[in-house]
Amino acid sequence: METSADKLGALMLALALHAGLLALLFVGLWWSRPPQTLSVAGPVIEAVLVTEPGMGRTPPRAAPPKPAPAPKPEPPAPEPEAPPPQPLPTPSPQQAPTPPQPKPQAPVPKPDTREQERVARLAQQQAETKAREEAVERRRQEQILLEQQAQKVEAERRERLRRETHERERKLADIRRQREAAEKQSRLAAERLQQTRDARPELPSTPAKEQGPPAPAPARAGNEGVDESLKAQYVLAIQRAVESNWLRPETVRPGQPCKLRIRQIVGGEVIAVTMDPSCPYDELGRRSVEAAVRKAEPLPYTGFESVFSPDLLFTFVAPEG
Repeated sequence: METSADKLGALMLALALHAGLLALLFVGLWWSRPPQTLSVAGPVIEAVLVTEPGMGRTPPRAAPPKPAPAPKPEPPAPEPEAPPPQPLPTPSPQQAPTPPQPKPQAPVPKPDTREQERVARLAQQQAETKAREEAVERRRQEQILLEQQAQKVEAERRERLRRETHERERKLADIRRQREAAEKQSRLAAERLQQTRDARPELPSTPAKEQGPPAPAPARAGNEGVDESLKAQYVLAIQRAVESNWLRPETVRPGQPCKLRIRQIVGGEVIAVTMDPSCPYDELGRRSVEAAVRKAEPLPYTGFESVFSPDLLFTFVAPEG
């Protein structure tokens, strides 16, 4: 559809065409005028220039051309009539300007897959290297921890062994002291017995026929019981040995019994003392009885070899007074 600018352009073009035609018509009329001939008074004189032979000749000048007869002027051409003005086109409704179409975007260049693969391989190699380094560091830390734990266990074992050795040596020293004390008491008892025997007067010997009824056997030490067996005498000897080394706590009543088990070896050396659960003594009383057994070591053995018992169940009775 034509716009106002198109119509104005067509009108200007038509005017310029008409102006050009008028200019050409004017120029044609001006060139078509006949030339004016120069008219001089007098006859026409003709002359001929003669030159001698051998002399330098100068080329004759050419006679000026005779003027051609002027053509008859042609009648002027009639001026062309100007064309009638064309009717202006009916303006049509203007169309809405077409919105500019978006320029097509340039295609996105495809990335180089080889470069991507190279980068991916490099990243994977770095990750694997980092994982290996972390695994090595983790194993190193675990090894250090294991070594520290082993050192700690070894130190604890050495400390426990040192304490056990110290405790064993202390117990052995106590046993030696108790044995020495018991040996000393045994020696003193033997000396007192020998002194008693030495102080006893000797009876004169008499013929058998003059002798009266046999004298009763000397009374053996006892506790006014009725058991005259060697086993009873052995238990009584242990009772008296323990009593002589016992310090009665205030919590133990006189005459109160306490059953205990004594483990010993040949010679009367005590290995262990265990209180029976039925013992009514409190903790202080039980410790006092155990200490008395240790102090009485070695327990009576000589003369009781036949009734010796390495595992002796013994009932201790708190003495009166």
